[in-house]
Amino acid sequence: MAMKIRLARGGGKKRPFYRIVAADSRMPRDGRFIEKLGTYNPLLPKDNEDRVRMNADRVRYWLDRGAKPTDRISRFLEAAGVMEKTERKNFKKGQPGTKARERMEEKQA
Repeated sequence: MAMKIRLARGGGKKRPFYRIVAADSRMPRDGRFIEKLGTYNPLLPKDNEDRVRMNADRVRYWLDRGAKPTDRISRFLEAAGVMEKTERKNFKKGQPGTKARERMEEKQA
């Protein structure tokens, strides 16, 4: 069974609230999960300790069993010190768009 540690969305319209769950990767995003590992509330300020809450012991347990965290969850785990920081490649987002490049070329010319 391919396991994932990912976010399951809850909350109402325009009021997101997420559960951090261990789930089979074939299940839907908000569907069946095996265990709830924590919560994430993006509406709280970034410095608030209740923004991301997780049970680090259970997360480590699932990581040892072969569960793969999603990109967002891996960032949370890196911030909490559960995982080592990995370098990410962001090829296109760091570059300006075509029109911005054309404007820069016009200014240089």
